[in-house]
Amino acid sequence: MKRALLILSIIFVFSSCDELSQIVTQYPTSTTIGPPTNSEIVAALKDALRVGITNAVLETNQKDGFYGNSLIHIPVPEETKKVIKTLNNIGLSSLTQDFEMSLNRAAEEASGKAVDIFTNAIMQMSIQDAVGIWKGEDDAATQFLKRTTSNQLMQEFNPITKRAIESVEVTKYWDDIANVYNSIPFVTKVNPDLNQYVNEKAIDGLFLLVANEEKRIRQDPAARVTDILKRVFGYTEN
Repeated sequence: MKRALLILSIIFVFSSCDELSQIVTQYPTSTTIGPPTNSEIVAALKDALRVGITNAVLETNQKDGFYGNSLIHIPVPEETKKVIKTLNNIGLSSLTQDFEMSLNRAAEEASGKAVDIFTNAIMQMSIQDAVGIWKGEDDAATQFLKRTTSNQLMQEFNPITKRAIESVEVTKYWDDIANVYNSIPFVTKVNPDLNQYVNEKAIDGLFLLVANEEKRIRQDPAARVTDILKRVFGYTEN
């Protein structure tokens, strides 16, 4: 049910944008001769990011979206590794496993909230932005998205991640781990900022998946699921 609602919400967000709706109906087919026009390039880049964002959010905002994906799986913070090792050595490995899983569950919960922020950035892309991205590296569109949304994502994700952390009891697990560890004689006390850590890792994971989708569209004709993507990105191969 949660995944179905997310799909519907993403469709609603993108279909409700007048500019994007116009793009979908105005671009020429892939049989058009000659180099793409600036308007076609803008349309294609927006479409590529729409596809990348949709796929990334659908992949991450579900159970094991982070935890089960080796590319974006969130490990325990570096500062806590000595804690984890010590607790494993004294027979508390199940507690540390719950802690790591909960970090990923928080990221999975928060990642679904990025759609509006990403969409706004896409709709504000200029002709100059689009042409430069089209001629750029395989992740140029993703880098544009990162430049234009990272600060807002950090601000918006902060309370979302905090609530997600609380809902999956990451804080409880960390409190248990830290309390046990800190009770061990002669150890250095620990208390990392879990909220910021999960926040940053969740955003990094989303951008990584979007970048992978962009690279596929640039390099693999089968990934170009609309005529405008075939037209603009297909032309670069000629």
